[in-house]
Amino acid sequence: MIETDRLTLRPWQDSDRRPFNAMGRDPEVMAHLGPLQSQADTDAAIARLSAIQAQHGHTFWAIERRADARFLGFCGLKIAPENIPGIEGAIEIGWRLARDAWGAGYAREAAAASLAWGWDNLAVNRIIAITTPANTRSWGLMLRLGMVRRHDLDFDHPALAIDDPLRPHVTYEIFRP
Repeated sequence: MIETDRLTLRPWQDSDRRPFNAMGRDPEVMAHLGPLQSQADTDAAIARLSAIQAQHGHTFWAIERRADARFLGFCGLKIAPENIPGIEGAIEIGWRLARDAWGAGYAREAAAASLAWGWDNLAVNRIIAITTPANTRSWGLMLRLGMVRRHDLDFDHPALAIDDPLRPHVTYEIFRP
């Protein structure tokens, strides 16, 4: 677990399934992430993230607000997607928050804590982040975290169809302080 002033980043729990699925059904939350998700989709995502935690000791952890133990979304570190030159095998930071948690600084707080955990616990010199060009909120946070856009590492996501508007991805990077 990672604790900040307002948040706990922790392993996934069964109680996260309903609120995580509500996020996955919110068109605004999913606008830059893909199609709306069924309960089976979010259950599978939790299973994948939990397996990553078990195998590597880190994942995109569940975010819980300390004041009321409310699930807010996820943030953390995992190995970047395979088959993407320049980022394959890198450590990726990522986040997703419920819409009503936007604008309160939770994503930045969780991301800064995740980066600090990564520098303290992983033998890596850089951490990357990826998103779609239109996801200005996400890459804006990347900039506020001190990440730098790497135009030479931008890519078309291989898991998405050629005509999918979410296929183009931008890459940001930060090096160990």
